[in-house]
Amino acid sequence: MKLKITIVILSVICFTNCKNKEEKVVESEKPFAQNTKEPLLKIHPIEHASTVVEYGNTTIYIDPTLGAEAYKTYGTPNFVVITDVHFDHLALETLKALDLNNSKIIAPKAVIDKLPDALVSKSILMNNGDLKTFDTFKIEALPMYNLREEALKFHEKGRGNGYVFTFGIERVYFSGDTEDIAEMRALKAIDKAFICMNSPYTMTVESAASAVLEFNPKEVYPYHYRGTDGFSDVKKFKRIVNTANPDIEVVLLDWYPQH
Repeated sequence: MKLKITIVILSVICFTNCKNKEEKVVESEKPFAQNTKEPLLKIHPIEHASTVVEYGNTTIYIDPTLGAEAYKTYGTPNFVVITDVHFDHLALETLKALDLNNSKIIAPKAVIDKLPDALVSKSILMNNGDLKTFDTFKIEALPMYNLREEALKFHEKGRGNGYVFTFGIERVYFSGDTEDIAEMRALKAIDKAFICMNSPYTMTVESAASAVLEFNPKEVYPYHYRGTDGFSDVKKFKRIVNTANPDIEVVLLDWYPQH
């Protein structure tokens, strides 16, 4: 029987004046398969695209922003993974404030080109299509880019990376800033997908749902959903996905606790 890894989603906060479970940012926990020795996988939303992932003794910061204070309750990172050059993904002041003495930075060339020398020396280059294996996980860099003519200026193909992590038997996708590109639609065997949806920079709710329904992850987490006109309607995204495929679990976490 295929084992299931325990996943704990922490650092979640209820929306103000929640009326029912669907309106809450929930804590989700699934049990270990009996007798497995797989480490716990914990995914902590920080804000917008910023995320902390813990897998056993490995701590990964994804697109850390907001300064060191936002990370004081987590262990110092073994890895910092950065998707793109924009300020909501690459925050140099936050990187300088964090304790990265024993950390490696994984990033595309466009990001590494913007790092100070002290951080370049601890960086690992990954561009679209690269795959690397570390002691506790594997990571694959995928393209992330815009498709609409009016949005091509935001994210050009080849500059930034989305990432698929493999933790034990679990595959976890972070989209980064992208539209519903062919490379995302072609994904296979994704257990958890963190999908952006903020107009006009990335996907609309409808295009994000269309892509998710095509590559069919077991679970999907809307993230990176603040755009120029406020927050995307993630409850609408959930309705679209679950009307078409109720087997995909859509989990709504609070990526904007200050709002």
